[in-house]
Amino acid sequence: MRIERIEASKHKKGRVLAFLEDGACLKLTEQELLDFGLRAGDELDAETLNRLKRAAGISNTRTAAAELIGRRAMSRRDLEQKLRAKGASEADARYAAEWLESIGAIDDADYAASLVRHYGNLGYGAAYVRQKLYEKGVPRELWDAALDALPEPAEHIGRYLESKLCGCAPDEKEKKRLTDALLRRGFSWNEIRDAWNSRKIYFSED
Repeated sequence: MRIERIEASKHKKGRVLAFLEDGACLKLTEQELLDFGLRAGDELDAETLNRLKRAAGISNTRTAAAELIGRRAMSRRDLEQKLRAKGASEADARYAAEWLESIGAIDDADYAASLVRHYGNLGYGAAYVRQKLYEKGVPRELWDAALDALPEPAEHIGRYLESKLCGCAPDEKEKKRLTDALLRRGFSWNEIRDAWNSRKIYFSED
């Protein structure tokens, strides 16, 4: 298979396009040009063409992975899923994720810690944060260490109740409404009960 022409991509920095005589276009990087010594007019046998396509697939997947991580942090699982959704093979997606891990660009433990900080600062409890760790693909063995950084539940529950009641004592209906809201925010029944039992810390006595 002859390479008819080689030109730099007008839309993607660092990408090179190799146009073959059958009309196919290979998306390469400069590294493949160097590794394979490619020039316009070269004849590629079937084995060389397959090796070139394989190398290009790996390089393009690594580039896509770096771009995804550059836009926002994510777990390794989510990264691999997004790469496969873009057309990468399972092997290439795994290889790209391993490469990013090896250079410290992705770290599930650090990502778990950042998620806990984020949702903890928003005033959510452990159950809610666990659900987010699950949804984001953080391995379960990393959860406990990350969750240790959550603030004490009493602090968040007290602040929430204070913001809703402004120092007024609630009736039973309001108390139930706020309790249900706190349960949805991921606090346990025991944590909420303890906060109500010590509400004199948060509310002035009549």
